[in-house]
Amino acid sequence: MREGVKNDAKKVADRLRGLCSRREYCRADIMKKALDAMDGDAAEAERIADLLVEEKYVDDLRYASAYARDKSSISGWGAVKIRHMLAAKGVSRDVIAAALTEIDEDKASARLDKLMGSKARSLKDDPQARLKLLRYALGRGYDYEEVNAIIEQNAVKQSEQKQVEEKKEERKAKRTEEFYRTAKKIE
Repeated sequence: MREGVKNDAKKVADRLRGLCSRREYCRADIMKKALDAMDGDAAEAERIADLLVEEKYVDDLRYASAYARDKSSISGWGAVKIRHMLAAKGVSRDVIAAALTEIDEDKASARLDKLMGSKARSLKDDPQARLKLLRYALGRGYDYEEVNAIIEQNAVKQSEQKQVEEKKEERKAKRTEEFYRTAKKIE
């Protein structure tokens, strides 16, 4: 190995250590950064990535867990979208499965319910509201069965609310009719 390449590799490794100390990276991201910094020298980039993994600067499980928690709690993503995005970054399936256990299911369900409620209000009189709600939630990465159950619950709530409003209108109409009948009798 040439002395210049060795010094470059040390500088690149030091720079990548600094990056990794500020935030989490997966091995694939570090490999790409190392490859770019080493001008395409794949063998040296691989050694740098292996060194950072060995020194615990890079850990795919730690990265995937932090990613899953952040995307779930901050961005409101579902497990399906998180799984897909982590797989696209080259994280293994078993690591992804372990990372998805970090997501608080109760909070995720509550967040989905809140998202669906606000979206449903914006689509109040839209004839394709159900389809749009379904597409919206699936695009956020939530499971079809969970989304469909919430849509059904919201439909039941809306139906009950509509019945209550209709009964109020009926009572109001009866009171108005009684008022006019009483007013005619007084005249």
